Amino acid sequence: MVETRFDDSDLGTTESVFSVGNGYLGLRGNYEESRDFHANGTFVNGFHETWPIQHAEEAFGFAKVGQTIVNAPDAKVIRLYVDDEPLELSAADLVEYERSLDFRTGVLSRHVVWRTPSGKRVQVDSTRMVSFHQRHVAVMTFEVTLLDEAAPIIISSQVINRQDADRGASVEMAKMAADFDPRKANGFEHRVLEPENDVASSEGVLPDDRMALRYKCANSGMSMALAVDHDFESVDAHHHEVQRSDDLLRAVYLVDAQPGNTIRLTKTVSYYTARVVPTSELLDRCTRTLDRLRAEGLETMRRRQREWLSDFWERSDVEVGGQPALQQAVRWNLFSIAQASARADGSGIPAKGVTGSGYGGHYFWDTEIYVMPFLTYTSPTAARNALRFRHELLDSARVRARALAQRGALYAWRTINGEEASAYYAAGTAQYHIDADIAFALSQYVGATGDYEFLDRAAVDILVETARLWADLGFWRDENGGTFHIHGVTGPDEYTTVVNDNLYTNVMARYNLRRAAEAVRFIEANRPENFREMAARVRLRDGEVDEWERCADGMMIPFDEHIGIHPQDAHFLEREMWDLGHTPVEKRPLLLHYHPLVIYRFQVLKQADVVLALFLRGDEFTLEQKKADFDYYDPITTGDSTLSAVVQSIVAAEVGYHDLALRYFHAALFVDLADRHANTADGVHVASTGGVWSALVAGFGGFRAHDQGTWYLDPRLPDGWDHLTFRLTLRGTRVRVTVREDELDLEVEDGTGELTFDVRGTATTVAPGSPATVALDGHGPRIDGEPKNPVGTRRADGTVITATVPSGD
Repeated sequence: MVETRFDDSDLGTTESVFSVGNGYLGLRGNYEESRDFHANGTFVNGFHETWPIQHAEEAFGFAKVGQTIVNAPDAKVIRLYVDDEPLELSAADLVEYERSLDFRTGVLSRHVVWRTPSGKRVQVDSTRMVSFHQRHVAVMTFEVTLLDEAAPIIISSQVINRQDADRGASVEMAKMAADFDPRKANGFEHRVLEPENDVASSEGVLPDDRMALRYKCANSGMSMALAVDHDFESVDAHHHEVQRSDDLLRAVYLVDAQPGNTIRLTKTVSYYTARVVPTSELLDRCTRTLDRLRAEGLETMRRRQREWLSDFWERSDVEVGGQPALQQAVRWNLFSIAQASARADGSGIPAKGVTGSGYGGHYFWDTEIYVMPFLTYTSPTAARNALRFRHELLDSARVRARALAQRGALYAWRTINGEEASAYYAAGTAQYHIDADIAFALSQYVGATGDYEFLDRAAVDILVETARLWADLGFWRDENGGTFHIHGVTGPDEYTTVVNDNLYTNVMARYNLRRAAEAVRFIEANRPENFREMAARVRLRDGEVDEWERCADGMMIPFDEHIGIHPQDAHFLEREMWDLGHTPVEKRPLLLHYHPLVIYRFQVLKQADVVLALFLRGDEFTLEQKKADFDYYDPITTGDSTLSAVVQSIVAAEVGYHDLALRYFHAALFVDLADRHANTADGVHVASTGGVWSALVAGFGGFRAHDQGTWYLDPRLPDGWDHLTFRLTLRGTRVRVTVREDELDLEVEDGTGELTFDVRGTATTVAPGSPATVALDGHGPRIDGEPKNPVGTRRADGTVITATVPSGD
């Protein structure tokens, strides 16, 4: 991805999309000089501060402690002075400018030729890389060459603790939080990072130009240490000095530079964080890491980076034939998932990855539903790590369930440390469906990998405790052959809250209950010793599994016979229609312009809700039901959430709206690259990037895995695409799937296993050395145009109402 001119009008967006990260450590795409910026940022996944949530009116069980990711000390800063004049891009006379992010190397590069106020031309070339191989490391280079005349040059390499520089919220965070927007992070009113530097021992001025800082978060108690190495090269006369305070380190190099001689600075940084480890121990880890990297050298780091990414693209790439612009955007989205998840290891995957502070650095259901499919089918080790993190939060989920007077476990809607951090329960805690989303991701992973060890030791515990939650939360109407209902919950659509029998919740809860029962019976039948250990561990009661199956079989799945659709909830069709067609553009997204109670009165969706259920549990609905539901809900879905377009694209492709599916795909593909929701400045929308993969593979590729160990392919290749190629890793074997207009090719790229796919009803087996080709008869169902709401402004009972925008607009 290449930028060929400097433009400070979109600094926030470019800082996010030019970020580099590895899932643990992330550096925003700020310029080295750190003078022109929207929000300077360096983020470490899970490194957070806590703060008391102040409710206007308290009630039992409300979230008590907020959590916000901390903007870590920024080591990106390298400032340049020529003839004592600073390089500041917005004011500079730039003869040449180019910045690029290379998806093959993971390196952000910049090339500038600057004409100084005195007319001297100066070439500046810089690189920045966060290592995928070395989880805790970032490395930067900065080269300066005078092209015309000699001049004195100063290079000031800095580490700045920006967040605490003014003993309060950072300037950029204060600006971000100034206007109401629940998607942004909270600022702090107290000093967050308390220094633990040992000035007496001159810890910040270590041998060989190494500098270090240590901090502890004031409230959360989390600790951090970072250390920086400098390697300076110049044939010209030079000297350097080091300056230090608790919030600032400077290594300043002064050079009597001659034209044609390149000055080169290599800056290597190591960050370590922990919940309870002393900062002195973390600093020891930093120094050992830097010692090892110094011995290996920069070229070794870069070679390992290229090798890691080469392996990533071999198993993860999706090729869109004949569409080079789309291809480039697809690869940026896939690269962004890697940067958000690859080395998250023992942490979750934040909604913004490590590219910004949006959503406070919290983990949501986004991971399980939108990111996990990509990881499960292309990077199973990363998927396992993400699911292990959920298992580590299981005790916190048990505590949260008890606080809401329920058995089992209830995962926090938004969290970093496992505690609920959502202050607005109606669109937060009430989204109980997160339990089923996690259970779904677990089941998907086990089905794809056959990792029964993980099932026995961790996954089954989550399945059991979440099943208990549903069995306890719901209730029976007429025990004898009655129905099982779940009331007082919120589904994915946050424009309709605290409802009864939300369809998505009930469908996913039913799946959760059944999968828990199946898993327990499977372990009991195949590994009795593991079953006994598990039963003791979770205190499994006699009759519990039978109860889960009865609840699943009796689950209420709303369906309106009159209209012929699945209502989003028990009373959704009783509400008045919101007239989206006459809602001014400047009033979008609705949540920023209307009181929640206004929105809740109407049939209007923030994002796909029922339609998401049609995708995830598609085997439980007929094609006719899917089309009817899509026709009803699509016209009243605002798409105010970036989670929506990918799902609408997938289901549109399945029911036959091929042109619409492609338009929704484009909308999702460019969510961040085109800043379509006007908040990319807060960080990349990681769930949307994961959803792009699903739109390609599940939407146009038609891949489904509804049953454990059974895989389906029913492709819908868009017009104008020569082919679509993607990879799937199943039970340790990687298969390449290529869809063309009239055929589908399967070939094993890696592994020794034999795989069987159901390709439009035909069982097709592929094995190493034995590729398979299946003829495709057309595109499947195809509908020209867009869905038309079949009921218009009728209520469920058939009476006519007037569709209006709320009073005053």
